[in-house]
Amino acid sequence: MNRSSVVGNERVRSASAVRVRVSTRLEVTMNIPRLSIARRFHLSRVAGACLAVACGVGWGSVEAAAGSNQPPPPCHPNPHARADGEIVEQRGDVRHLPDPLKDRLEALAERPHSALPIQAYAEADQPSQLFQYYVLDATGFEPNPFTKRFPGVNDQVQLTATGFDCGLPTIGAVRLVVEPKPELPTDPTDIRAFIDIFTDLSGLFVINNESGWYEGWMIHDLRVAPVASPSGSAKPAFGTITPEDAAALKAMGNGHNVPGQFFTMDGRDVHLPGADDQFPSRQTNVVPIQLSMGAYNCLQQSDCHSYWEFNYTTNWVHPTYELPFTGGLPGSFEAGQLGALSSIVPGSGPAGVKNNPVTYGDNPNTLGALTGSGPRDADKFDGEADAQREYRMRFIPSGLAHEIYLDIYERVKSFEPGVPFPQRLYDAYAIEVKRVDANGDGVISAVEGDVDTASDGFADNARLFLPPTSFNRFAVTREINDGLLAPRFAPSQRAWVLSGSQKAVRPAVPASEGRDGDDR
Repeated sequence: MNRSSVVGNERVRSASAVRVRVSTRLEVTMNIPRLSIARRFHLSRVAGACLAVACGVGWGSVEAAAGSNQPPPPCHPNPHARADGEIVEQRGDVRHLPDPLKDRLEALAERPHSALPIQAYAEADQPSQLFQYYVLDATGFEPNPFTKRFPGVNDQVQLTATGFDCGLPTIGAVRLVVEPKPELPTDPTDIRAFIDIFTDLSGLFVINNESGWYEGWMIHDLRVAPVASPSGSAKPAFGTITPEDAAALKAMGNGHNVPGQFFTMDGRDVHLPGADDQFPSRQTNVVPIQLSMGAYNCLQQSDCHSYWEFNYTTNWVHPTYELPFTGGLPGSFEAGQLGALSSIVPGSGPAGVKNNPVTYGDNPNTLGALTGSGPRDADKFDGEADAQREYRMRFIPSGLAHEIYLDIYERVKSFEPGVPFPQRLYDAYAIEVKRVDANGDGVISAVEGDVDTASDGFADNARLFLPPTSFNRFAVTREINDGLLAPRFAPSQRAWVLSGSQKAVRPAVPASEGRDGDDR
């Protein structure tokens, strides 16, 4: 796969600035310092039309044919494009999908690829039902060094994320289907429903070094909470704000922050991430809760495919107290805060419980220090023996993160008035975790966070989980092994490579073919 290609829609500005000689040696010569034979081959292993250094600012210099899913010469088209597109179009899991989603899946099939878009198999007697999807591209956020060439930064080095096949843009699709199992709810807004999520991407290079990966994120943007007067205590009821909070929020900016609206940090109209943003001075004003779809890598032909299960055992998010240490908050990197705190030993953060690594760390022994199994495994959620279920969870339920964010951003009168960020974050995290943490270790264990467990005066934990339909955006990031569970450079978009907005499907439509081997 050629990493010396370019992407975008700008035409070549100076054809004389580069001379490309395509031969059996696949040599590209240009106005850059002479490289060793090995490095010259590495940078031009499949001949490109040009290297972006010779084609002006940004990636875009060689334009793929408008509306075409095939790369221009000298890159190689998919010789089976029409047949591959028709195969996907006629598949039972695709045939009934909305046209925009179907068109995107067919486009992914027609492009050069190593594998067709994932086939969705039923996990019940009836077909799975598509109720939501996202169509992704790289145009909805500020370009960054993973999506654009910047002079003096990455204009004389191989491409590492986007930029494949001589100018084809990076695109993708995400499908959410509910499993209609007889013992489970089929309403996707019910947090006890089991959801399958299929991600198919095209135009991302394989990540080779330092255990890097791509990661998908469903994004829930915080809304202004309903108003309710506290009863019996000064603390607002779960999921609400007080009348005093509501009045203070409405007084911000131009009065945008009223119940039901997306909350904005400046009180003005919503500004979602856009291509004209400029980090750190101009950024989105919404507050995202980002739920990981797991880590994955891409294949030889720069296509990526991922499957993930969404349910109350996985509907958990990173510890929010990591955010000041990702480098994504303006000024935090320059202040030396990148990586200054780690959640590798679970606990409730800077203002909460600190645990012993011997009892709460990733134990290499078969027999654990406190329970039946040594290595930490967050997927050991359900089980007949509670002692064997994971107790060292670093994640927290998504709805609990939502409650923490209400404390930080919306309960400006009822929660620590006048206390600044990030101390508000640290305090809110420790306080809200404590309400669910039965044994006081600062961790929400699998047992404590189970949907059927009672906590904080509630009969169960259903309130602790956001439904999938409330995640209004989706993004894919280019990750590196920094030890954090939060998105790289969160909450900014500095590591984004794709994004898209939610499309609801009502009524849901059949979206599976064949039967899964074990219906798990």
